[in-house]
Amino acid sequence: NESMSNFIAIKGPEIFSKWVGESERAVREIFRKARQAAPSIIYFDEIDAITAGRGMNEGTHTFASIVNQILVEMDGIENRKGVITIASTNRPDIVDPAFLRPGRFDRLIFVREPDYDARLKILEVHTKNMPLAEEVSLKRIAQNTVGYSGADLENVCREAGMQAIREKMDAIEKIENKHFEFALLKIKSTIPKEVTEKYESIAKQITETRNIKESKSDLYR
Repeated sequence: NESMSNFIAIKGPEIFSKWVGESERAVREIFRKARQAAPSIIYFDEIDAITAGRGMNEGTHTFASIVNQILVEMDGIENRKGVITIASTNRPDIVDPAFLRPGRFDRLIFVREPDYDARLKILEVHTKNMPLAEEVSLKRIAQNTVGYSGADLENVCREAGMQAIREKMDAIEKIENKHFEFALLKIKSTIPKEVTEKYESIAKQITETRNIKESKSDLYR
């Protein structure tokens, strides 16, 4: 909204087709629509699903063809003015190195788990329509959920609500502290410390390989 651009979201696996040439045609169509609708943003979610297979034995040709087609569109001589391409992955270690070369995905941002302020805002969003008792402190819950992802926090709120319903099936009035305490005992962080350290290491390796000179705040968000 802030950039006043059209947004085209693509999940990596959506591109694949069992018919020869259809996947490559789908890629061309995505970029064609983006050029027509410029200014526009093309967002590839789970891009590792597209690029990880290049170099493997099974399906190598299909993966390679799709990767090559995307690279052609990103590098092509056709006018790409007003078209921005971004992508996300939770497996940066298996993304095809060709995508990480300068001129393609120029800016790499490692998104850490939510900090205190982010956790508090996430909790506020997911409890907006929940009848919370006055005793419930979202600030305290945010303090006690270090390492929780946004999805983890959503599950905590949902489980607290479900526990309140289980107790009073007929007339649920308020969701109390005890319901959140129950939820926190049941729902644990899905981001172990070793996983965070692994991603930090990968981000550092990619940065050093590309000799990127952005500030730390640009690379670690």
